[in-house]
Amino acid sequence: MRFTTARLCGGQAFMAISADILDLDMAKAEEFLRKEGCEIISRDELMLVYKWEGKEVTLYSQGKVMYLPQTVRADCIRDATVLLEKLIENQKQ
Repeated sequence: MRFTTARLCGGQAFMAISADILDLDMAKAEEFLRKEGCEIISRDELMLVYKWEGKEVTLYSQGKVMYLPQTVRADCIRDATVLLEKLIENQKQ
């Protein structure tokens, strides 16, 4: 996957922005992430906030993913790629 990134929250967060516009089903994403052991904080049709490996992650239906705290661009892209590939595969089922 290809991404652009943005540094947010005073440099304490990174957002990976997918070059491809996605249309993720947030209900299916929530179900998948719960099965993966993530603690869901909130969800609506456009975004999902959850805890993962000590980070607060915000997933947007268009394929944007924000990690807080996150200060390493390469880690943000790696984590977003793994997450989105799993979610896309799961949503095909």
